[in-house]
Amino acid sequence: MSKPTVKERLSYWFDNTMARGTAALIGWLAMVSLGLIVVVGALTMWLTPDEALKYHGWPGVLWLALMHALSPGKIAGDAGTAPFLAIMLGASLGGIFIVSILVGVLSAGLRGKIEELRKGRSRVIESGHTVILGWSEQLYTIVSELVKAHSSQHGSVIAILADKDKPAMEDAIRARVGDTGRTRLVCRTGRPTEPTDLDLLSLNTARTIVVLSPEKDDPDAHVIKTLLALAKRAGDHPPVVAAIASSRNMAAARLAGGPGVHLVDSDDIAARLIVQSSRQSGMSVVCMDLLNFDGGEIYLRRDPSLAGRSYAQALDAYATATVLGLRTSAGVALNPPRHTAIGTSDELVVLAQDDSLIRLANGTAPADERHIVPPRAPERAAERTLMLGWNGRAARIIRYLDGYVTPGSVLDVASDHPGARAGLAGLANLTVNVKECDATDRYALESLGVGVYQHVIVLSDDRHDPHHADTRTLMTLLQLRDMQATLGEKYSIVSEMHDENNRSLAEVTEADDIVISDTVIGLLLAQLAENPHLAEVFGQLFDSAGSEVYPRPVRDYVTTGVPVAFRTIVESALRRGETAIGYRLAANVGEPPHYGIVLNPDRSRTVAFAPDDAVIVLAEH
Repeated sequence: MSKPTVKERLSYWFDNTMARGTAALIGWLAMVSLGLIVVVGALTMWLTPDEALKYHGWPGVLWLALMHALSPGKIAGDAGTAPFLAIMLGASLGGIFIVSILVGVLSAGLRGKIEELRKGRSRVIESGHTVILGWSEQLYTIVSELVKAHSSQHGSVIAILADKDKPAMEDAIRARVGDTGRTRLVCRTGRPTEPTDLDLLSLNTARTIVVLSPEKDDPDAHVIKTLLALAKRAGDHPPVVAAIASSRNMAAARLAGGPGVHLVDSDDIAARLIVQSSRQSGMSVVCMDLLNFDGGEIYLRRDPSLAGRSYAQALDAYATATVLGLRTSAGVALNPPRHTAIGTSDELVVLAQDDSLIRLANGTAPADERHIVPPRAPERAAERTLMLGWNGRAARIIRYLDGYVTPGSVLDVASDHPGARAGLAGLANLTVNVKECDATDRYALESLGVGVYQHVIVLSDDRHDPHHADTRTLMTLLQLRDMQATLGEKYSIVSEMHDENNRSLAEVTEADDIVISDTVIGLLLAQLAENPHLAEVFGQLFDSAGSEVYPRPVRDYVTTGVPVAFRTIVESALRRGETAIGYRLAANVGEPPHYGIVLNPDRSRTVAFAPDDAVIVLAEH
């Protein structure tokens, strides 16, 4: 290969300087302008000395050349000899060339800078902010809830990093969430799995980090890789909350995230909620009301004056809060035995409108013994349940259902899903039968004899995208509701859906309960993002090993049709080993946003309950 020539070297050097961007281009234009001014000044001094004398020599001539270079229109006012006018014309023509290029360079540079800003690659300079990594349907729920939680705070910031266009993210959130009030949203484009992109969000000064499970194949791998990226970063970071789609990946995620991560098992929670809702109508609505920031929130509170009292006595301790359980050195216990003593270092788990409103009561009126219904042993009989459809969590749902029903109960699965027979061995109480059936076909549904079942569960088909799966679920619900009206049959219907926006459509079908799993997980993530120390409380709340939330018929607790104070319901539930936390009025089940749910009610206000109303309790199944 021949040795490069001087021309080639100069060309290579020039290309490198030009590649340095707008600043280099402006520098070259400045050098060309300086050269033009010097040449024009020298020619003026040499060829037209008389005119140069009029402008006081070199300083005036150079200034004149500069004005012609920057403002070519100056030539219109020139007067003098022909050589002088020719020189000034040359300066003006050179100025047109230079100014045109300068305008183009500045315009391109400014456009590039605006485009860079739109891409969202600048660093976030905040402290005490909430960071959300990733993008999914749950993001809208989380942002909405955090906006409610921060409505009274000034300077609240939510920073979002996702592999999406920054303006597209802002437009999507604006369309789904609306006005964010005092909370400011900061979106950045980047990959949460890249440590260098994570540095854009000032994680060291953040309050909490939420890692979302993306809507793509193998979402848990993405979450685990993000947790590894967080662990690899230099410096400390705040508590991390992450959602895992499949329970089998929990151990790997826990190892990747370390002790500072709080993991939410999406599959497990959704499966438990579907099973409980199939047996207790309104269960999902109760959980959503308990998890959102519209009404009461859960707090941990230590009151030394309650030390030495029993848990039963603590239920009457607060005038504006409802006690749910205890947090001791051994952990959180919701609805512990009534005689459990409260230690000096123990904290009460309470439900209240706001922590500033929690105050001790001066005294509580006693329960009205006349209206307490004596506890009766529940009559448990074998049940028949129909499951329409199949998805990845169906086998888990069946196993949880097996733990609730009595021996001899039957579950019939009607689905055309190819995996509908997987994972059904080893059941203790259920006999499972699988039938080939298209759950959206009216004639196929009628052939099942749905009227012989007490409960019907409609699952979302994971072979279709979420929107299409919800559409198929709506079709099935409409068919079932029409069959009930036509044949006069009665059975509870619980359906699983993805999009919260479809709830209003599903309410037309009058389904007994609608489980929006993405919304429930989003609400739980928002709660943990705001209060990471409540992770153990919510873990106990959704753990079948302890007490769970149940809506139960009010007629089993107190007399209906007469005014009864909630304090009487609390006492009636306590005698059953349960903790009453609210009630649901059947007359208001169709009224959003609470659908008849009243949590943490005024203990002294009387309500005349109807037979179809429910008491919401913490109890063991």
